[in-house]
Amino acid sequence: MFLGLRTVLYRVPDIERGKAWYAGVVGYPPYFDEPFYVGFDVGGFELGLLPEEGDEKAGAGGVVAYWGVEDAREGLRHVLDQGATLQSEVEDVGSGILVATAIDPFGNVFGIIENPHFGAGAAGQ
Repeated sequence: MFLGLRTVLYRVPDIERGKAWYAGVVGYPPYFDEPFYVGFDVGGFELGLLPEEGDEKAGAGGVVAYWGVEDAREGLRHVLDQGATLQSEVEDVGSGILVATAIDPFGNVFGIIENPHFGAGAAGQ
């Protein structure tokens, strides 16, 4: 059911500063650059930056890893059946990419991503 790790998101207090720092780390600019999201294609995987919002802050708790699935609703249902707690329902974040999050029994955020573009030569995994 799970296809592998696809995306890691980091919260940053200043999106411009975060973009500059991560561009320096990976060695090139982002392929997607908006005030609400900055995305880097790193070896076919997504490194995404999100601005801090409300209780969603940068730091150790500000990282979400998204695991690829063929069907986001089925993947979310599966982790909930295994004892996770719903954090966010399946949401279309654009271009047919569906994401959802749950909290595992240990308090970690567990991300699910259905990305029809992954492996098709397109960035945004």
